[in-house]
Amino acid sequence: MQPFVWLFRAFIFFTLFAFALNNQQTAVVHWFFGIEWRTPMVIVVLTAFAAGCAIGALAMVPSWWRHRREARRLAPTLSPSAAAAPASAPAPSEFGPEHPPREGL
Repeated sequence: MQPFVWLFRAFIFFTLFAFALNNQQTAVVHWFFGIEWRTPMVIVVLTAFAAGCAIGALAMVPSWWRHRREARRLAPTLSPSAAAAPASAPAPSEFGPEHPPREGL
């Protein structure tokens, strides 16, 4: 299985490398107020991809904070009587009933 993963990675790398080599023509990006940016097309595509990833990650930050705050609020606090409970009994989950272990994962 490992050689197939490496072959797939090599295929992706060489595909992107060929894309970069085939898009070396100069592209012009026109900004506001007559400002323009001249650079190879592959740099424009890479910049647009990186900006999209960054904007997507920043858009998820409020949701991450909300979930983290909710998890902290719902975190069970151990009382002395709960700490002395026998270890053989499974702890209740705040995510619902216990599920059987999944096979094959």
